[in-house]
Amino acid sequence: MHSELVISNDISLRALNTFGIDARARHYARITTTAQLAAILADPALAALPRLVLGGGSNLVLTGDFAGLVLHLATQGREVLPGDGEHVLVRAQAGENWHAFVQWTLDQGLGGLENLSLIPGTLGAAPIQNIGAYGLETKDVFHSLTAFDPLSGATVTLDRAACRFGYRDSIFKQQPERGLIVLDVTFALPRAWQPNLRYTELANEVKSEQPTPREIADAVIAIRRRKLPDPAVIGNAGSFFKNPVVPAEQCAALLARFPALVHHRQEDGTEKLAAGWLIDQCGWKGRSLGAAGVYPKQALVLVNNGGATGADVVALARAIQADVREKYGVGLEAEPVFV
Repeated sequence: MHSELVISNDISLRALNTFGIDARARHYARITTTAQLAAILADPALAALPRLVLGGGSNLVLTGDFAGLVLHLATQGREVLPGDGEHVLVRAQAGENWHAFVQWTLDQGLGGLENLSLIPGTLGAAPIQNIGAYGLETKDVFHSLTAFDPLSGATVTLDRAACRFGYRDSIFKQQPERGLIVLDVTFALPRAWQPNLRYTELANEVKSEQPTPREIADAVIAIRRRKLPDPAVIGNAGSFFKNPVVPAEQCAALLARFPALVHHRQEDGTEKLAAGWLIDQCGWKGRSLGAAGVYPKQALVLVNNGGATGADVVALARAIQADVREKYGVGLEAEPVFV
């Protein structure tokens, strides 16, 4: 066994998932170097176990105890790279806190990530989930990433095309059987920065005529703090459902029946519906089912009101999905991963 490796047994994961669900892991290892990761996965007994790679645990619903090995990525490090005439490159390790990384880029005088301020989780999850908010997605500022391939024991580099980004989607979700583990991510931030104020709510929050990246970040933080609960206070996984994308004809038919329907036309002509509005209209905002509930200020967020199990969260999510489907004929897809 690798000298640096410590494998712990029967560990509570309550503090390692933002929902605060008290599930347990049969085996657990905190990973601070790639060498540790390689050593674990080179051990046949450990490599054969069911595996859960954990970052900030902010996009996760633990539906029960995990009978395998949890690899908790806690690698640290961030750097500014030379880039080219149009972009500055910044690279950080997968275990870095996402929001702290965004704030650090602003401290370096670099704009481009400010719209993604205050999203919970770690850096490694950003490309997996193609996280996005206020008119910006990871793919828009992504350069490349390094991942560990457990099948070959080698590290591989993936560029934007190789990541096959979609709405809250990527190659990591499309081909989970490959088991690629993100080690670090490099972003290309524009030298000729322009504010992204496509979202009306954000544009209204920004007071300056010519805002700086920091002012936009502060506006995003203010909006998110008003609307979303702090996971340190109320367990949650952020936005729980993806905004459903429907054909223009279906949206038009819905608008004929529900003129107040909140929708956004997409570049390909489809329409993205506001999941929070659909849930709110079905009467779920502020309601609970068992120890799990819908946040009173934002219907898109499911919360742990104290002692909620994964089963409680799943039951609530299914009840909401059933009501939205019955009223609007629209399916809601959960954002978090159920384990």
